[in-house]
Amino acid sequence: MRYCVFLSFFLATSGLAQSTNAPLNEDYQHWIDRYEVKAGRIAPEMFSAIKPYKRKAIVSFLDSIAAKDQVFTSAADKGNIEFLKNDNWEWSKSNTNDSRPIWKYFYKKKSDFVHVEKPDFDLHVNPVLYLGLGKDSRSDQMTNINTRGFEIRGMIDNKIGFYTYVTENQSLLPAYVRDQFVVNPVLPHETFWKKYKQNGVDFFQARAYIDFNISKHIYFQFGQDRTFIGNGYRSLIFSDYAPPNLFLRTNLKVWKINYLFQLNRLTADAYGTVGGSTDSVYPDKYMAFHHASINIGKKLNLGVFESVVFSPKDSLSNANFDPAYLNPVIFYRAVEQQTGSGNSNVILGADFKWNAWKGVSFYGQFVLDEFVIKQILSGNGWWANKFAFQTGMKLIDVAGINNLDLQVEANYVKPYTYSHSSYSSYTHFRQSLAHPMGANLIELVGIIRYQPAAKLNLVSKTFGTTIGRDEVGQNYGSDLMKRNATRANEFGNFTGQGTKNTVLFSEFTASYQLKHNLFFDLKQLVRISKSTDPFYNTNTRWTSLSVRLNIAPRSYDF
Repeated sequence: MRYCVFLSFFLATSGLAQSTNAPLNEDYQHWIDRYEVKAGRIAPEMFSAIKPYKRKAIVSFLDSIAAKDQVFTSAADKGNIEFLKNDNWEWSKSNTNDSRPIWKYFYKKKSDFVHVEKPDFDLHVNPVLYLGLGKDSRSDQMTNINTRGFEIRGMIDNKIGFYTYVTENQSLLPAYVRDQFVVNPVLPHETFWKKYKQNGVDFFQARAYIDFNISKHIYFQFGQDRTFIGNGYRSLIFSDYAPPNLFLRTNLKVWKINYLFQLNRLTADAYGTVGGSTDSVYPDKYMAFHHASINIGKKLNLGVFESVVFSPKDSLSNANFDPAYLNPVIFYRAVEQQTGSGNSNVILGADFKWNAWKGVSFYGQFVLDEFVIKQILSGNGWWANKFAFQTGMKLIDVAGINNLDLQVEANYVKPYTYSHSSYSSYTHFRQSLAHPMGANLIELVGIIRYQPAAKLNLVSKTFGTTIGRDEVGQNYGSDLMKRNATRANEFGNFTGQGTKNTVLFSEFTASYQLKHNLFFDLKQLVRISKSTDPFYNTNTRWTSLSVRLNIAPRSYDF
């Protein structure tokens, strides 16, 4: 895979003002989505199924709702909008972001530890800090998180943008997170890790990319980061659960159409034990993904997508890398049929969002891995009828209460969906690219968000999941790393088959913003897991207190 060819071409043709991304952050994204739903129309500045959002697009959207007299009168809304404009001040030119500097040079802007603003150069430098302690009912040790690092973004000649994020981390995780090391010795959301003291983990994270426009309507990014596709709490095709990965992204936005093409390098397998990752060379695989969407009127957005995970080799054979997958407008299924599908796994899908009226939005996602109409109509439970779907609703200012928002979502994933072999499954570093619990599951999610004051944010999440776990020596379709060839049954398959495991997860978080991007979090989590398998029959209560600066809260919601 030679990204440099594309990089050289696009660098040579760039020449327009560009924008880096606002990092993926659930609360940050909710504020933006809230104002779109509250306005009752699709935001033409952003296509919300594609995340992260670009900073320039965020400011453009905020300006548009102000220009159309969409008045957000609550103190919390005014505070959030001011926060978003200050956080993206290089585009908003916010006049509320100035502050009294520390020692002349530091925090001259509320949002930046150090900044440089010149006609041909723009720079923002910020420290990253995450410190926390907690108590887990299943452990005598205190849990903790200790993250230190920095974040840098900027522009050169108003043409080329850049972003860099680096942290060093140590943590003692809740017991239910550590449990999964026994069956899958990887750290959720991260790549290489090692043991820290008795039961802790030590890991390093780096994200970085360059960004520029190649025309008025097309931008290009190349680097290492996460992607999220969809309008739901979960994504059934491309979520931010798996670790950051190398990507090449090109996006076209013109008229009412948005078209994304992205190529990712993934880790096909990772080696390790309960004591950490093994220092070794891990095999690569690749994912090509394209998503096209269109705004119909002012309230409806429809999208279709196709993706393929492929590798020039797998654990059983070697093959040549097929450059046809580099074509940003090819139909991947046709390529697969021409070359054979031994080392590739194609998925088709669609999504929608309908802002039905002010304060109410419906959304959904459908993923089609493989199917045969004859087998579906027969109702015989053929293993290869694999699909997943999501449906959800967002309500803004419920019962007329300002800043009380509700989200309800259902997810359904058939057994063996996303799986093929480790070299063509929808995984990265042995972690799902889509739903964090894999496949063979049914889930209902409820989220209540309430912001009684500009600085105070309350979030309550509850989800109930029924998943079919594998038995010893049997593959019932929940583990994406297992080859389909090892399936337990050819026919008679159903969602939830295997050893039944029901998980009731409830989390309440109170966050107070002391200064710009400096938060104090109080979290209470209850996780009840029931199963006839003792390994999955556990109850956890976890209370934690943390402070974080310029970083999104860590979440282990599975």
